[in-house]
Order: sequence, then C-alpha cells, then structure tokens
Amino acid sequence: MGSMARCVSSAGPRPWLRALTLWFSFFVAGAAALRAQTRDTPPVIPREFRAAWVATVNNIDWPSRPGLPTAAARAELDTIVARAAELRLNALVLQVRPAGDAFYPSKLEPWSEWLTGAQGRAPDDAWDPLQHAIDACHRRGLQLHAWFNPFRAWHHSGRSTPAQSHVLSRLPDACVRYGNLRWMDPGDERIVRWSLAVIRDVVTRYDVDGIHVDDYFYPYPDRGKPFPDDASYARYRDGGGSASRGDWRRANVDAFVRDMYAMVHTVKPWVQVGISPFGIARPGLPRGIEAGVDQYEHLAADVVKWMREGWYDYVSPQLYWPIDQTKQSFAVLLPWWHQQNTRNRHVWPGLDLNRMQGDKGVRRDELLDQIGLVRAADDTTGCVLYSFKLLHGESRSTALLRTRLWVEPALAPPSPWLGDTPPASPDAAFARRDRLFVDWRRDPEARFVVVQVRDGGGWRTLAIVGAEVASCVVPEGTTSVALTAISRTGIASRTVQATAQ
Repeated sequence: MGSMARCVSSAGPRPWLRALTLWFSFFVAGAAALRAQTRDTPPVIPREFRAAWVATVNNIDWPSRPGLPTAAARAELDTIVARAAELRLNALVLQVRPAGDAFYPSKLEPWSEWLTGAQGRAPDDAWDPLQHAIDACHRRGLQLHAWFNPFRAWHHSGRSTPAQSHVLSRLPDACVRYGNLRWMDPGDERIVRWSLAVIRDVVTRYDVDGIHVDDYFYPYPDRGKPFPDDASYARYRDGGGSASRGDWRRANVDAFVRDMYAMVHTVKPWVQVGISPFGIARPGLPRGIEAGVDQYEHLAADVVKWMREGWYDYVSPQLYWPIDQTKQSFAVLLPWWHQQNTRNRHVWPGLDLNRMQGDKGVRRDELLDQIGLVRAADDTTGCVLYSFKLLHGESRSTALLRTRLWVEPALAPPSPWLGDTPPASPDAAFARRDRLFVDWRRDPEARFVVVQVRDGGGWRTLAIVGAEVASCVVPEGTTSVALTAISRTGIASRTVQATAQ
C-alpha cells in the first residue's frame, strides 16, 4: 500500500514503470509455471476476489424483462452463472431486495415486480430464485452474496401498486417521498428494525456466502431539495436529543451498520458482510480529489468510521473513474482506501466496465491497468465489476479477462477472523467409469474443492467446484490429481494427492 502510493501520481503510473512492472510480473509468472511443471507437489492455489454485480432493479442485468415466464427467467440466471464460471469469476453479488421487495419467497416483503411483472404476484411456477442462484453458483465454485438496498422503498421505474405486505402499505408514515423516489426514513426506529429483520431472515434461511449493502443510505441529493425527515428529527429532539441533524443522521446509519454486522455474525459467524460505498469519502480526501457529492454529509455515510470500528468484512468503494481523470483518479483513490483499512480486512474496489469500452480519455488498456494497480496494492486482492450485462458476448474487456487477467481459476482470499479452522482433507480416489474420474467424500464444513491435475505438461488447476459435487472428470493422460477442501471462510485443508494406476 505504501509503495503503491509512492509509485503513482494523480496522472497514473509512468509508462516506463508500468512496462517494467508488467515485464517483471510476466517473468515471475513464467518462472513459477516452469517450476510447477517439474515439482512433485502442486503449486499454491492463487487467491483473488473476482466478482460482478447482478442488478435486478429496473431489470438492469436480470431478468431481461418483468413478468418473464419462470422457465425463461431460470434459464437466463443459469446463463449468467455459466458465463461467470467461463470467465473465471468466483463470486456473484445478486440484488435480492432492490426496493422493499424480494427475489425470493418471503413472509416479510412481497415478490418483486421486476421478476413477476406485478409487485406481490408469485412466479407462474413455484421456484425460489435466490436458492436457485445459490445452488448453481456453489456447484460451479462461485460464492453468492445477497445484495440489499437497505432504505429505498420505491424506484422511479416501478409501475405496480404497492402490495399489502410492502413497507409503503404497512408503515406508510415511516416512508417519505423524495424526488421521484419513495424512501424509508433511517431516522425511524421501525424502519431500522424492519430492514434488519429482512436481512436476518435471509441469513437464517439461506446458505449465502455474504450479505452486501450498497451506497444508498440517505438518498443522493435531488437538485438541492432537503430530505423530508422533519417528523423523525422532531421526535428525536422531543426525546431529549441535542445532536445536529447531520450528526443525528450519521448516528442512525452508524447504528444500522453496526447492528447489521453484529446480527449477521450472531446468526452465522462465517457469512461475510460487504459494503459498496460511493468511491469518494469526502471531497478533498485525498488532497486533489473532487466530487459533487459529499457522502459523509449528503448520504450520512461515515465509511471511514465503519472501517475503523471493524463493522465490515470487505468494502468495495465504487471507484468508477479512469486512472487519468485527475480530479477523481482511480490511481490516487485506491491507495487512500487501503490506508483506511487499519483492521486488515478486504478492500475489493468496484470497477465500471462501462467506462472501459473505448470512451474518449480512457486508456485502451484501462481494465488491465486498473486490475494491475489493484493487485499491486494488497495481498488480499480482488475487485467487483459493474455490471454483469457487460460480460455477455465478446468485447475488449472480456478478451482481456480471459486471455490476460483471469487465465487460471482462483479462490477468493480467506477471512480468518470469521473462522480459521481448516476443513478435513478430501479422500481422493481415481475411478474409471465411462471416463476417468476423481471422487471424494465431502466434509460438511467444506464449501469448495479445488481439483489440480498433472500430466506431461505439468500441474494446472482443472476446476473449483462445490464440495457436494463429490466427483470430477479428469482428462485422459492425467498422472496425478491433488484435492484441497476450502472452508466457508476460505481456509484451505491439507492438500491430498492420488496417482493414477
């Protein structure tokens, strides 16, 4: 982190430094590959968080339209998971609560209109999209993080009448209209309890790997209009409160984030809590960085405090600006966020693929350069891409991912503070059926199994699959196989090997 800050200016890395860094990384990778071909034991499994947001609000990423027949919506979701595995991602962040609604059967909130076409209407064929996504991801070696918008009650693209179970129907006096949105007032204790109950319900009922909340705490300013929370602030003052409105709002959001973090780990200690705040904490931090939005003041989000207190397992600041955009330079902001990470958790920035499609003023290799800076910044490297629709089809970005950046599968970095006990090692055994297989017995504490194979060309990672899969086809000519079980918190077992007879 410190060395990166010394090597980059607001204009980005110097060309000669970038060339030298890339040459050195290729040299090291080549040397490691050569050693891996000759060693008896398999190489260390690489670690990097490779995720993408799958937005459901207004059908941004999935499903392609409201009211899609269940079979078609399910097929689209399967296509997303398959494409993620093909591009060697290892996590999806699926939006399951875009606006007080649900992409799963819930007794607390109604079905989303962006799934079924009308809020509260059940799918035409009984299914659970969240459970389906979890199962599909885990089979293919991907984590599934459930993404919640904690306080948005209505999006301007909504066309339905609020269902009886929706917050606008059940707690109308705790919601306010702001611009073209309806918002749950974070200053109303009933709303905070409501949103925490919704998140608790998902953590309790589903085997998710993470709970993820985005940057919408108090809403972004709408043409200078004040947020209409006079009633809740008056109740606070009448109860003896003396804080300014800004400090009171930040205290409301602080309490929500703190209680969410504690609640999730009380229910399931291994589930990660991730937050994706606006990419600039405040204008002028660090010096020279400018922004039109002050998230500390306007969104009441004191993210630096949350990091200082440890109310997160990973933070994904939305660093949606190019390296060479000096007033909001990616290369300047990234090390600043790492400097706030005094708890040594994960900093996995959000990258905007939209800005990397050849826009004027953006480097041809912007994605390559940004991920290069991410990898140089920290050992527990990774990023989250926005958004998945840009990963369909072929583009320069997907070509870079497949051929330059994510050539081999990788595991997400471990989170040992959530549990550091390794799972039992798998029992590896070759079996000849119609093809050559390696089989194993599942440890219930394991989430994934890494399958590495050796042939005449040396070792390579064949696959990362769900531990429950318990079997994998290996190529003919495989002489050895190595299996490693991975716990829910990313801790690796002892690797075991089997030799073909």
